[in-house]
Amino acid sequence: MFGIVPWALWSRSMKPDERQRIDLAARCLLLRGNGRIILIDDGNGTKLTPKQRDIYKLNDGEVNLESSLASHGVTLRDVTDVILTHLHFDHAGGSTKSENGKIVPTFPNARYYVQKDHWNLALNPGEKDRGSFMMDDYFPLKDYGVLELVDGEGEIFPGIDLILCHGHTSSQQLPKISDGTSTLLFCCDLFPTIHHVAYPYIMAYDLRPLVTIEEKKKILPRAFEERWILALEHDPEVEAIRVAPAEKGFVVTEKLRIT
Repeated sequence: MFGIVPWALWSRSMKPDERQRIDLAARCLLLRGNGRIILIDDGNGTKLTPKQRDIYKLNDGEVNLESSLASHGVTLRDVTDVILTHLHFDHAGGSTKSENGKIVPTFPNARYYVQKDHWNLALNPGEKDRGSFMMDDYFPLKDYGVLELVDGEGEIFPGIDLILCHGHTSSQQLPKISDGTSTLLFCCDLFPTIHHVAYPYIMAYDLRPLVTIEEKKKILPRAFEERWILALEHDPEVEAIRVAPAEKGFVVTEKLRIT
């Protein structure tokens, strides 16, 4: 999660267990309005094998996608749209589920939105990121006719724009949501945790780490100037933040909860 940053630095704040695993969240975002119920990313899902669950120390016994939606009065059938930032298993694994021996869309009445260039990458990933893609998470969406391929940046729904980043993976789409008063950017893997606001804190998962740094340098000033809320998908404790410039880059000035 921290690439070339020395263990002695990052382990002060993210305490690893005996197998060097750290606590992370798979935090999705639920949007309701204009007759739509939109989900941004859908987590790990329920299809991982016991071995995979052990590798990642997956704990979804008390909190999982379906129970989280239910706590907001939303069923799987209620979701109208799913915006997938990218197709790595921890972001898109909940897109499908196993039902009577078949892999089917988890949200039977929803359309799923993926960037066209990223979809093409996911069909033939490279050696570095092949382990992050699991075909059962997304290929059935095409078979069931619920896949929508998006081509580039711009507005996808009223008040929701997509910003493309290419450092972590090709054509990762960051939804920027505005109600005319406040703006929230769902940061997915550009700023996975609060610790990744610092420029050098780049994941070893990133295909193009130097591009990630340049994308941070482009987005953070705008986030400060326009007072964006930055929603963090993987931070185990902090849901969202605001930032301000400092001597070296940017620092967190507010920690926020999303209700």
